[in-house]
Amino acid sequence: MNIAYWTVAGLLALFYFYSGAMKVARSRDQLRPMMAWVDRVPLPGVRALGAVEILGAAGLILPPLTGIAPWLAPAAAVGFVLLQIGAVAVHLTGEDRRIVLNAGLIAGAAVSGWLAVVM
Repeated sequence: MNIAYWTVAGLLALFYFYSGAMKVARSRDQLRPMMAWVDRVPLPGVRALGAVEILGAAGLILPPLTGIAPWLAPAAAVGFVLLQIGAVAVHLTGEDRRIVLNAGLIAGAAVSGWLAVVM
């Protein structure tokens, strides 16, 4: 279970850290080719989502690694499930109907949360 958690959580953390860093650092024009929805969300909202993703990535890794507040890891995983449910809603209400990645991220976050509780 320990190896499974670190594999799933590590991959999720890498994905969300990279995605969050892009949302925080890049301009709307740089994000548009990868994220069609950025034109429908105010830029401070995009930046806030990026910050939440970076903090959530840290929440998946740091608490189990340090043993301090280990309950934060499953909380971060649940937060990512909720974030992706919102992302699916945003994609489906816009012109972008590609939600396969979002579904995979929901599944990965749910598995990560379950493994964090069992661990």
